[in-house]
Amino acid sequence: MAEPFKNLLNQHVVADMAGHFSRHYEAFDRPAFVAAANKGLESLELKARTEHITQAMILYLPRDFTHAGQILLASLPALQDESPSSGSPESAGISGWAIMTLSHYVALQGQEHFDFSMMLLKEMTKHLSSEFAIRFFILQSAQNTLAIFAKWVSDPDQDVRRLVSEGSRPRLPWAMQLPMFIADPAPVIALLEQLKDDDEEYVRRSVANNLNDIAKDHPELVADIAEQWLKDASKNRQRLVRHACRTLIKNGHKRTLAALGFVPPIIASAKVSVLTKHVIFGEALQFSLALTSNTDTTQALMIDYIVHHQKANGKTTGKVFKWRNSNLTPSTILTIEKKHAIKAITTRVYYAGLHSVEVIVNGISVGRADFELIMP
Repeated sequence: MAEPFKNLLNQHVVADMAGHFSRHYEAFDRPAFVAAANKGLESLELKARTEHITQAMILYLPRDFTHAGQILLASLPALQDESPSSGSPESAGISGWAIMTLSHYVALQGQEHFDFSMMLLKEMTKHLSSEFAIRFFILQSAQNTLAIFAKWVSDPDQDVRRLVSEGSRPRLPWAMQLPMFIADPAPVIALLEQLKDDDEEYVRRSVANNLNDIAKDHPELVADIAEQWLKDASKNRQRLVRHACRTLIKNGHKRTLAALGFVPPIIASAKVSVLTKHVIFGEALQFSLALTSNTDTTQALMIDYIVHHQKANGKTTGKVFKWRNSNLTPSTILTIEKKHAIKAITTRVYYAGLHSVEVIVNGISVGRADFELIMP
């Protein structure tokens, strides 16, 4: 079994941090810091561990933020010397997930020292992304942070450029939302425009994730962007747009699908057939689709399906699943089959009774068929 994520911050990491702090701060009370940071640490999850260790740093680093920031900066390894492991007190510097506690310290303590804090986060993000910490400054001073971002979009370091796109995501998972960008994403889109053709896939992927966030609140706006960005687009930008539009695609947003080349299909007939009328829980639903073309041109098809699950109150709720992309050639019949496992998962409670499967082609429903789920 994989090691729990929270264990990336542990007592060995705390001891390593203490060793580095003590070398750069003569008055550092190393035993007291270690005791405070480790107290109750093992009972906490990752984000809580980050907060807990940071609070110990606040207690034992200098009260003067400039002095404390200089200690943090000196405790970072030279980039060429950094290794994936956290190392030992004799290693080049604090690395790995321990950097998250350093950037969080800057977020909590550096609000009154904006320029110095931006410099610190820029250096820290080269070791581990400062995407969570930078959001404290966006919420406190959006215009000042956006001005910094406007410079960072052309920074030679890919991690700094990625911090612009990832740190400004309106709905970044595990992080505070950015309500001003949820309401009006225009300032963010202006930054993404400058990063959409970045040389690094790492950055472009972040741009796509940011647009996917925006699409959840402004689907038509992102459909507009998809149409614009796909004009004479490179292969890299095409991949970016497809990834950015994944939520819209899943939701069958017709303008987005059309921008990607998936227009409403022209078909003479469509048939969805359930091959397992009675599905025992833990086994698989089997179903098929048969489509007959009604045009003399080849059609690009994006085929998804929705399983409509029975709820406790007798109503149903649908869950969309990706199936496949295919081409429907002129005057032919496309026949495909699918197995869909119905088994225990942590995110759903299953109930016996009548369910159904519906097939969606290029955002259009082409058929639906019922099956009965039998619970043991």
